[in-house]
Amino acid sequence: MKDKYLQKIGNLIAENRQKQGLTQTQLAEAIGTSQSAINRIENGGQNISIDMIARISEVLNNNIVTVNHSGKMNFKVTGGKKLSGEIQVKTSKNAAVGLLCASLLNKGKTTLRKVARIEEVNRIIEVLNSIGVKTRWLDGSDLEIVPPARLRLEDMDIAAAKRTRTVIMFLGPLLHQYDDFKLPFAGGCNLGKRTVEPHLSGLRHFGMNVTAETDYYHAKTDVNSGDRTILLTERGDTVTENIIMAAALSPNTTIIRNASPNYMVQDVCFFLKKLGVKIEGIGTTTLKITGRKRISKNLDYYPSEDPIEAMSFIAAAAVTDSEITVRRAPIEFLEIELATLAEMGLKFELSKEYFANNGQTRLVDIKLQRSKLQAAKDKLHALPFPGINMDNLPFLGLIATVAEGRTLVHDWSYENRAIYFTELSKLNAQIELVDPHRVYITGPTRWKPADVVAPPALRPSVVILLAMLAAPGVSILRDVYSINRGYEELAARLNSLGAEIEVIIE
Repeated sequence: MKDKYLQKIGNLIAENRQKQGLTQTQLAEAIGTSQSAINRIENGGQNISIDMIARISEVLNNNIVTVNHSGKMNFKVTGGKKLSGEIQVKTSKNAAVGLLCASLLNKGKTTLRKVARIEEVNRIIEVLNSIGVKTRWLDGSDLEIVPPARLRLEDMDIAAAKRTRTVIMFLGPLLHQYDDFKLPFAGGCNLGKRTVEPHLSGLRHFGMNVTAETDYYHAKTDVNSGDRTILLTERGDTVTENIIMAAALSPNTTIIRNASPNYMVQDVCFFLKKLGVKIEGIGTTTLKITGRKRISKNLDYYPSEDPIEAMSFIAAAAVTDSEITVRRAPIEFLEIELATLAEMGLKFELSKEYFANNGQTRLVDIKLQRSKLQAAKDKLHALPFPGINMDNLPFLGLIATVAEGRTLVHDWSYENRAIYFTELSKLNAQIELVDPHRVYITGPTRWKPADVVAPPALRPSVVILLAMLAAPGVSILRDVYSINRGYEELAARLNSLGAEIEVIIE
């Protein structure tokens, strides 16, 4: 039955492609895939994701398939298979969302190259479109952004804005351009005073005052001039980006102390430097920024590769005891994680370093080998960069499930994320919850298949999916929207390594 539907979809794509006068090669180039992949799709010989159907429909100006959006996407995983081959890391989700916000500073045309086409990016694009920004995809994964003379902030798509945490990062770019505006609460959830207050505290140095009303932030700005030094009370990534973007349109000099030097922050800095903003100290905790009164430049920029995605594939290899090669991994943001795993017995080889397309980020290829792992001698915990990344800690916890011995994982930065490790017990992992921040994990695990509802959190959901790859038999991971927020076609890409993941809509 499935083959029959794949053939029908393939025929529809072929007919519409021919009507548009496109060859298979031209269609492949437009959506960022290969001619051979298009040929297999049109012949009904390849599984095709909802995302891929949407991209093809966009290029062909015709909805190939209408999907009931009230349905939920699930993954059916046939586990216990070894992975092999090579996989290339895509550009960073967190860099992309920061750069989309930073594009609001530029009155010229911004083109971001090789952007990950994920739900988080889609939501921000919907918000940008609703306030008058014109966007269009070029060649599959290049995104062109053209701002209007004046944004229509009053027309903002509230529903889309509430489905992304990124909207809080509109404050910095808009500070010098609008003196009175409103933004909906970020992410549709309570981020807590600890998270939001550092944004508001830092922006007060520029003359912005923000009050929290029932369901939105009300920002009023009376911009003050002069040089300023801002000490961030929290070394947060989005906080730092927000202050950097506010400083970019200030012709005075802003010094930011206790700044995050993490990967997405560096990408925003590299982007702004290409727009003419002077920034010293990139990669350190002290930034010196001399902005411009107006920025208007047509600019192409390549976001750097995603270290968290790279870590996901490292974990996939470790948990399935497989040998794969992860290409274009940003080594500066993985060194501590790899050193920690090496102490646990993980074997791997690194290629010589080379530069990402932004000309700044250092990349390597990582050849992962089958390894016998032991529990970490010390607890696993994250720290601000250059420590273990907060988003990589869940993957280190997953790897601990296949290591001999007992490991303490301390996830101090999130209120309840450690609790999601207990979901792995459904797959027969030995998890002891100490408190909302700490768990003991005892390995190695004798995995068993299970039916699990994906947590409403990105990294824990991916951790469960990767564990299912190791569990012999058939597992179901239900409602995987949170995975699609941060990964592009993850199931299909894991399948290219030998996994067996089927997408089911219900």
